[in-house]
Amino acid sequence: MSNEDEFYDAVTGLDSDESYEGVSEASFKDALVFDSSSQKKNGSVPQENGIKKHRTSLPAPMFSRNTISVWSILKKCIGLELSKITMPIVFNEPLSFLQRITEYMEHTYLINKACSLSDSIERMQAVAAFAVSAVASQWDRTGKPFNPLLGETYELTREDQGFRLVSEQVSHHPPVSAFHAESLVGDFVFHGSIYPKLKFWGKSVEAEPKGTITLELLKHNEAYTWSNPYCCVHNIILGKLWIEQYGTVEIVNHSTGDKCVLNFKPCGMFGKELHKVEGYIQDKSKKKLSVIYGKWTECMWSVDPQAYEAHKKSEKKGDNKKHKNEEPEGAENDDADDMPEVQETVSVVPGSTLLWRIDSRPAHSTTMYNFTNFAMSLNELEPGMEAILAPTDCRFRPDIRAMENGNMDEASQQKERLEEKQRAAKKERAKSDDEWSTRWFQMGTNPYTSSQDWIYSGGYFNRNYQDLPDIY
Repeated sequence: MSNEDEFYDAVTGLDSDESYEGVSEASFKDALVFDSSSQKKNGSVPQENGIKKHRTSLPAPMFSRNTISVWSILKKCIGLELSKITMPIVFNEPLSFLQRITEYMEHTYLINKACSLSDSIERMQAVAAFAVSAVASQWDRTGKPFNPLLGETYELTREDQGFRLVSEQVSHHPPVSAFHAESLVGDFVFHGSIYPKLKFWGKSVEAEPKGTITLELLKHNEAYTWSNPYCCVHNIILGKLWIEQYGTVEIVNHSTGDKCVLNFKPCGMFGKELHKVEGYIQDKSKKKLSVIYGKWTECMWSVDPQAYEAHKKSEKKGDNKKHKNEEPEGAENDDADDMPEVQETVSVVPGSTLLWRIDSRPAHSTTMYNFTNFAMSLNELEPGMEAILAPTDCRFRPDIRAMENGNMDEASQQKERLEEKQRAAKKERAKSDDEWSTRWFQMGTNPYTSSQDWIYSGGYFNRNYQDLPDIY
C-alpha cells in the first residue's frame, strides 16, 4: 500500500436542547428533497409524532485499539510529512470527513434562534454559541475520520431541524472539503471549505482547520464569517488520548461591523483552563457590549461586561489565597501528557443568560467511538435512499460500511482497494492530460472576505447524476 494517501487527521467540527418545528416544504431553486413519500414506496421508515426517527446506535461496537502501537508506525516516519503517513484502519472511526463536518449542523436550532431575534447583538450571541457548539462533538472523539476520495459527496436533509446540506471533496492534495447547507424555509445559508493542516509534535498532533466558514441570515441581510480553533490530540505515542482546542476565533458581522472575539484557552499547567472559552462582543466602535463564557464541552453563557469583570476580580482574590503556597507538580513528563482533571461545572456569573447547553451522549457512546446521537445517524442508509442518493455519496463507501458493521479485515481491504483505484484514475488522467473537474462546487471569491473560496454552483438536488465518476 502506498503511504501517499492517509493520515491528515481531519479533526474539525456539535447537541441541541431544542428542535426546530413548523418546517414547511423546501422553497429552493434546486427542486425536490428526499422526503418521506419516496421512502414509503421503498420501505417502512420509523416515525414518531409524524417526525422521522433516526437510529441511535451503530450495528456493531468499536474495535479495541489497545493492541496497536502508534509508535511502531511513527518511528519509521520521522522526518516525513505527516499527510504521507498511512495509519492502520483501527485508528479510524466509521465516518468520512465529509460526514464529520456535517456535525456542524447538530445545533441548527441556534441558527434558527438567531433568525428569529430582532436585536443584532442577541443574534451575534446565538451565532457565537453556534460556532462553539459546532466543535463540541470533538470531545473525546480520538478516532480519525476516513479521508474522502476525490469527488466523494455527502448529503443530509433533516426536516426536524429545518435544513439540508451537500458537500464534496473538491481536492485530494491538499485535501479540501466544501459544504453548503440551506434552511428548508429560506431563512439561512451556511457554507465553507475546510483544509486541515497538521503538525506532529512528538507526543501530540495539532490540527489547524484552515478555511473560512460563512453564515448568512437572509431575512436580516446579514453575513457572519469565522474560522475554527486549533485542535490537539495528546498522547499519540503513549498514554490515554485526550483532546483540547485552543486559539482565537473572530466572528465578524459584515453588515453591522459587530465582532465577537472568542478565546479557546489551552489547558495550562494546573489544567484549570481546560475546555474554557471566554470572549466578548464589540460594536464597530470597539465598545464591549457583552461577555460570552463557558466551556466548549458543556455550555455557553452571556453577561454584562461590568458584572463579569467584578466577578473575575472577586474570583482572583480567592484563587490567590488558595494557591499562595502551591508548587507546580509533574511539570515535565517524558512518558505521557496526563489529561488534567476536568472541572465539570462552569462558574456562572450572577445575571448571566444561558446561550447553549450540550446534550448528554447516549449511554453506549463510549463503545461506539464516543459518537453523539446525531453522529450515530450520519451513515444510516434508510430504505429508499439507494435510488435517490448520488452514487458518490459516502454512505456507499464499502470500507466505512464494513467498519461500521464490525468487519475490520474487510474494511482494511476495501480501503486499500479504493485508494489504489483513486491512484490509478489519477494516472489515467495524467496520460490524457485531463484535468479533474469538480461537480457541485467551483472556486470563486467569498463576497464578504474577498478571499478564495469554494462556492456551491447549485443543481445537486435536481437529482441529475449523470457523468459522475465511479469512485467506489
